[in-house]
Amino acid sequence: MRLTLLTISGLFTLLTLGTTFSQPPDDWKTQEAANLKNIQQLTTDFARAGESYFSPDMKHIIFQAEEKEKNPFYQMFVMDLGTKKYWKVSPGIGRTTCGYFHPTNGTIIFASGHTTKTFEKEAKEELERRAEDKRTGKHRRYQWDFDPNIKIYSSNIDGTNQKLLTDAPDYNAEGSYSPDGKQIVFCSKRDGHLNLYIMDADGSNVRQLTKTKDCYNGGPFFSPDGKRVIFRADRQKKDALQLYVINADGTGERQLTDNDGVNWCPYWHPNGKHIIYAGADHSNPAVRPNYDLHLMNVDTKATKRVTYAPGADVLPVFSPDGKKLMWTSTRDGRMPGSQIFLADFDTELP
Repeated sequence: MRLTLLTISGLFTLLTLGTTFSQPPDDWKTQEAANLKNIQQLTTDFARAGESYFSPDMKHIIFQAEEKEKNPFYQMFVMDLGTKKYWKVSPGIGRTTCGYFHPTNGTIIFASGHTTKTFEKEAKEELERRAEDKRTGKHRRYQWDFDPNIKIYSSNIDGTNQKLLTDAPDYNAEGSYSPDGKQIVFCSKRDGHLNLYIMDADGSNVRQLTKTKDCYNGGPFFSPDGKRVIFRADRQKKDALQLYVINADGTGERQLTDNDGVNWCPYWHPNGKHIIYAGADHSNPAVRPNYDLHLMNVDTKATKRVTYAPGADVLPVFSPDGKKLMWTSTRDGRMPGSQIFLADFDTELP
């Protein structure tokens, strides 16, 4: 997922284990109330869940989750927000990540490694490692290995009519549609490096958007007008992600953040002028970073903090009308695993 597709040191231990962070403000709930109203937890039945996205009509969400005591790897699910009923749309084996709704025709895309022939062996080894960690009290850092078996697929909202969209070798994932549904921007290692590409919605006419070497470019999303792409990259220092924006034709790239922190999972506000993202200060190695959500004006780079909780707040997305915010969190820092939260978004944009 855009959540699991990083190797940021320690972040996924925090998300998975609910580890506490550096002390937030004593009045963190009051400070959050100035930005978010009616916060509710959407997922409860999973060992962990996250990276959720709204359907265009805001009636459903697509998300990834790990089923308790079953497959140790994420699978893809769709939830009806009215009834809170959900169903699995991925094949059920292999690593699965990065689901997204088509903006007009009711279909979805997601990335899956279900064709791997070593799934049973990998799942068994992972479960054995977890059992040993539980026995010894060891907390391992979570690391996504950019599984070369992961490809992008499209399907109906119930998981039927699955079609392979990427047949290039190695890792292909992190896909999202353009506003008109005609194109998909995604991350691929087909050239030996993790770069961004754009292809037609049927998988044809692939063109390369970023052309860097020995670094990661990922988590891309088209702007609401389809003219720009927001993404993250660790070009300055491995795993130390910064945010970038680039025109959809590959011109006009600009770096938006440049600090001692990790900045990732940017997502556009429907107005096309602002983004929301997760960030944490990593400048002091003696202090555990606290991941919170921040708003940014893409043109002026003015920022505003949104969350203040002691747990990790990451992977934020706006509803199509901009009135709701959904994100992945451990909230108070004591949750056994990350879950999905939803709130009314009520704040002034910077």
